Amino acid sequence: MTASVFDHPFLSGLLGDEEIAAFFSVDADVRAMLSFEAALAKAEAEHGVISNVAAARITEICGNFLPDVLALRRATATDGVVIPELVRQLRKAIGGDAAEKLHFGATSQDVIDTSLMLRLTSVCRLLCGRLDKLRAAFEEINRQWGTSPLMAKTRMQAAIAIRVSDRVGAWSAPLASYEDRLERMAVVSFPLQFGGAAGTLEKLGDKASAVRAALAEHLGLADHPQWQSQRTTIADLAHILSLISGSLGKFGQDIALLAQAGDEIELSGGGGSSAMPHKQNPVTAEALVALARFNAVQLSGIHQSMVHEQERSGAAWTLEWMILPQMAIACGASLRLASTLVGQIKRLGS
Repeated sequence: MTASVFDHPFLSGLLGDEEIAAFFSVDADVRAMLSFEAALAKAEAEHGVISNVAAARITEICGNFLPDVLALRRATATDGVVIPELVRQLRKAIGGDAAEKLHFGATSQDVIDTSLMLRLTSVCRLLCGRLDKLRAAFEEINRQWGTSPLMAKTRMQAAIAIRVSDRVGAWSAPLASYEDRLERMAVVSFPLQFGGAAGTLEKLGDKASAVRAALAEHLGLADHPQWQSQRTTIADLAHILSLISGSLGKFGQDIALLAQAGDEIELSGGGGSSAMPHKQNPVTAEALVALARFNAVQLSGIHQSMVHEQERSGAAWTLEWMILPQMAIACGASLRLASTLVGQIKRLGS
């Protein structure tokens, strides 16, 4: 049993997104966290903080380490974060003097936040590809039926005659902007988090900036000062996710209303009814509306999670973990469903 529709045994068939969800899996998270530890060791060796021998041993173990996930779960229940137990397991596997050089100067939040940044970079690239595909699908709708007449509706009432291209333009116009913003985030803005215990990298002394820059370069992230209590990057991304699902919810709502009237659209592949076999319900369109409303609600939670007290907040951070993955999956599902819905349009306009 699961409380989330996004990985529910059957509800996920409508609302889930396996490609996006994979980036929030245990395997993806652990791989990214191990990448941080290996890259940190390399960066510190390059600047004489630890030996090359220690860095090589840490890198070797991180490259193929498989943690005891059940032990990670038990420890997280006590520690509130997974890193202390992961580091303990890694140090045992590394052995010798190199074991104590693992994670040197870092703290749990550095590993967890950087893992998230690495995975969100991939999520954004995937979403960009879907946005591009959806824009092309809208262009095809325009090519086929753009000149056909359509009745404009203002405040749910018939207004004046327009063309299909006018309505499709309203659906597709925001998508290029969203794609551009996600591309910029993936290429420029996703920052390394590396601040140590309280954001000062005190253990690295005058080598802190150089090690941080090298670590960012190894991981392909932006070299920013610590941002452990400033969550603007997370909030900006959540905002874009909600904008995308909101715009696609408008598309879904319009299609559902067109299907209700029935004279200006013909759809294939509607959902069946157990009581009324003659019906074809606009399930895909309805799901787009629901996902848009879901993300709009979650966005307020992300804004709440920006309130970090002092140098680090466990409560605000935990709230972020609860919300952001579901927003990303909801956005991915919206793009998937929108492409499906465009493909179901057999005729548009009078």
